[in-house]
Amino acid sequence: MTSFDTSPQLNVWRALLALAVVFVMLATTGWTAVRSHRTPSPLQASLSAWEHGRLGGHALPDPDETPYRLGRFFASLTDRQRDRLVRRYPLAVGNMNGAPVSLRYRANRIALHTARETERVRIHDNRLSAVGQHEAERRMDRYDSLLEPGRQILAFDPEGSGRVAEVFGDLDKAQRVSVVVPGVDTDVLTFQRTNRKYSAPVGMASALYRAEWETSPTTRTAVIAWADYTAPNGVGMDAATAMRANSGALRLNALVRALPGRTPVALYCHSYGSVLCGVAAHALPRRVTDIAVAGSPGMRVENSAGLHTSARVWAMRDADDWIQDVPYLEVGGLGHGADPVSSAFGARVLSARGAQGHGGYFEPGTESLDNFAEIGVGAYDAVRCAQQDQKDQRDRKDDACLKGLSDGAMAGRA
Repeated sequence: MTSFDTSPQLNVWRALLALAVVFVMLATTGWTAVRSHRTPSPLQASLSAWEHGRLGGHALPDPDETPYRLGRFFASLTDRQRDRLVRRYPLAVGNMNGAPVSLRYRANRIALHTARETERVRIHDNRLSAVGQHEAERRMDRYDSLLEPGRQILAFDPEGSGRVAEVFGDLDKAQRVSVVVPGVDTDVLTFQRTNRKYSAPVGMASALYRAEWETSPTTRTAVIAWADYTAPNGVGMDAATAMRANSGALRLNALVRALPGRTPVALYCHSYGSVLCGVAAHALPRRVTDIAVAGSPGMRVENSAGLHTSARVWAMRDADDWIQDVPYLEVGGLGHGADPVSSAFGARVLSARGAQGHGGYFEPGTESLDNFAEIGVGAYDAVRCAQQDQKDQRDRKDDACLKGLSDGAMAGRA
């Protein structure tokens, strides 16, 4: 299940075991230095082909160039040239920050068709175990789903457990953009679910997109379900450290910097996703105006000032969320620091009424989702603070979670 849903909380024995594993790994000479030869992943192979490719007799630009320069390169091409690059290097183009989003959607459809065919062959490969064949069938079914008409796949990598990002709305024309950052056990197979739909990235993002429209039908929004990082698997050592968050933060920063236009961006970070957002916060561009965390085990800092961000920091936690029992501390790299909903942390604490546990923050009809949507469209005057139920409606501007908001922000929708 996404974002710690399967776990009992971390405990002392698990922490001691994790430390023991680290000790053994470090004490084993050459454990990390010796690696067997590996075949390049499909994405690596596509990027390598791009780096050696040419168009019109000229070398192609470095795929790690700035989004601005890559954008200028693609803008200089004819439709036929762009189409040629998409067909030759689908994974490279589909994951290239700076490439036009419409081109990335096309490229990723081609890459998904290729990945689907690979899994179709594996299903009938007698060298695979029954479990392996079943896994191939599940992945093929997921690719079929991602290929359904109208889906806008912004990023896709079939390697390992898989990474993917999807856009709801028109990213090029959006006046405000929201990015949903999920937690543990997020991969291509758990990207969407039928049961407990709104605990998976697609359900989270689609619910937020609908809620934003209901909050302000005249505001053009786009929401990204961003599972384009390698999330921890379960509540083991990876989830107790910042290792996955560190690498994911680089990818999140690259995504935000490559988004088209200059529209405001809000981040919605669930569970371990809030660890990632905390690590990323100091380097994010100023267009990120809001960082909202839900069910957070910590953000790797002792207070919101330690995030070193100009964005407003919001936090919420449902009363029945088991994450509250996780120790809010960091010792020797284990743990993620202070509790974001504590008064000492300094975040704007929002109501999560109706969320019902760790995985329910994006359920339609909850105050948690309503609050997210109001932040997403800039309707700060409508958000409901965690302690508001005990207060008179006339005292709203005295709520700690609303203090310091400018008159323009309090005015409502942007």
